[in-house]
Amino acid sequence: MDKIIIENLHIFAYHGVNEEEKINGQNFYLDIKCSLDLSDACLTDNLDDTVSYAKIIKTVKRVFPAQKDDLIERAARRTADAILDEFDKIKKVKIKLKKPEAPINADFDYVAVQITVERD
Repeated sequence: MDKIIIENLHIFAYHGVNEEEKINGQNFYLDIKCSLDLSDACLTDNLDDTVSYAKIIKTVKRVFPAQKDDLIERAARRTADAILDEFDKIKKVKIKLKKPEAPINADFDYVAVQITVERD
């Protein structure tokens, strides 16, 4: 299956189990892979035959920070579900949600979860 890929989309939000994360917020980075059939778009060169990555980003920027989730697992799943709800052409969404400023006493680039949701 073909894919539309968005990598390292930066969004500031307020997710986390610690109260200071919900008050101060932090940076998150999302890698998004949307699986769909792009064969018509390849032939027609028409935006109507694909899904605009700009519209996907607009959806993610609206949904991801809309509430303060304790778990990034939930934030990722809500975001994936919204993408599937809004774009019928997309059959599967994989989101890797990276949290580089997680309040952990360790040296790391980021912690992350990866969620995959497929249309029934």
